[in-house]
Amino acid sequence: MNKVILIGRLTRDPELRYTSSNVATASFSVAVDRNFTNQNGEREADFINIVVWRKQAENCKNYLTKGSQVAIEGRIQTRNYDGQDGKKVYVTEVVADNVQFLGSKGASSQSFGDSTTPYDFAGEPAKETTDVSSDPFADFGSSIEISDDELPF
Repeated sequence: MNKVILIGRLTRDPELRYTSSNVATASFSVAVDRNFTNQNGEREADFINIVVWRKQAENCKNYLTKGSQVAIEGRIQTRNYDGQDGKKVYVTEVVADNVQFLGSKGASSQSFGDSTTPYDFAGEPAKETTDVSSDPFADFGSSIEISDDELPF
């Protein structure tokens, strides 16, 4: 089984390219914090290369920037190629099957008292909501009379 789940922040903006058959692919790297601290008490991170394909690649390019927090689900893939100096170059990366956008770079520093939320990407005004503390059926009286003839079964 080859399955990877990561949560981290982009270390650079996604790079979008198209194959010769016009299939979109994007690549970026994600910094994932380790669960422990080093000898100096500092938390370290691993920097993991991610590859995304097709429509999801275009979405990543359009909506993610350096510092965005994401959840990645995918698989590890290794490949190699001959470098410009003639030596073999080995690459290990995660091919993402699913990318969830968790928040923007500044979302973690926002307080709940602000008028914007981490999910307010377009700066749209908040939608009007219904006051659920009042009874929405108060104007209809205390009971509703239904005869057996009105029931559909």
